Amino acid sequence: MNKDNSPYYPGRARWYSRFFYLGLAARQRLALDRIRLPKEITIGGVILGFLIPGLAIYIRGPRFWGRIALSACALLFLFFILWLGYPAANLAFGLLISLHATGFVYYCNPFMARERIQSRLGFTILVLLAIGLGFYLPIQHTIQTHWLMPLRNGNQVTIISVRGEPASLKRGDWAAFSSEKGVLFGPIVGLGGDQVDSIAVPENHWLIRAQFARRYYEDWSFVSYRSETFEQLTIVSREEFVGKPFKRWFWRKQILP
Repeated sequence: MNKDNSPYYPGRARWYSRFFYLGLAARQRLALDRIRLPKEITIGGVILGFLIPGLAIYIRGPRFWGRIALSACALLFLFFILWLGYPAANLAFGLLISLHATGFVYYCNPFMARERIQSRLGFTILVLLAIGLGFYLPIQHTIQTHWLMPLRNGNQVTIISVRGEPASLKRGDWAAFSSEKGVLFGPIVGLGGDQVDSIAVPENHWLIRAQFARRYYEDWSFVSYRSETFEQLTIVSREEFVGKPFKRWFWRKQILP
């Protein structure tokens, strides 16, 4: 008799078995095993519908409206990136959150069909908060902090690439630096070792003619901005470097102040 096929010698546990054990333990600990989902709802559908905007409508059907929802979400996100920093971008972002949350509630409708109207309204509000605050707000914060930073001065918005090294900066280049006042943005007028208007620039520092500061505060939904216009020669360091502006943002040429 083959030892591997014998009931007296069960197969060894695989390396990934511990994850199944942890999942089962967590499911019992959180009492998730007591939840009975309708046959129209699956765990995979819930996860994918929560993570991918518009997909919940596609899964629930009709597929025609699901395709429209997916396309609309993609266009809204693209519009948000194209007009980043403008009020229209925030409007598109809000519509994207609303469409995503509405689709997810629509997918979960069989689960809430027999509940009272108060419970269904409460569930809708919780979904909107979970998707808006737990999903989209971190994405927006990551985009505008680690990849793209919109700097606004009046009606003009300049998109900064939050990457690169300041070693390549030369006189005349525009760059953004952090400071206690916010984010300073302006042209480089002096490099390390230069003497500009009786101002000695130390090594690994730059002298910029700051045009405005980006000040921000975080509320429960979006990151808002306030700008203060001024012009001041300021010495900044390598540690304070944020990034350089794109010459073009898609089809728009970025005209610097």
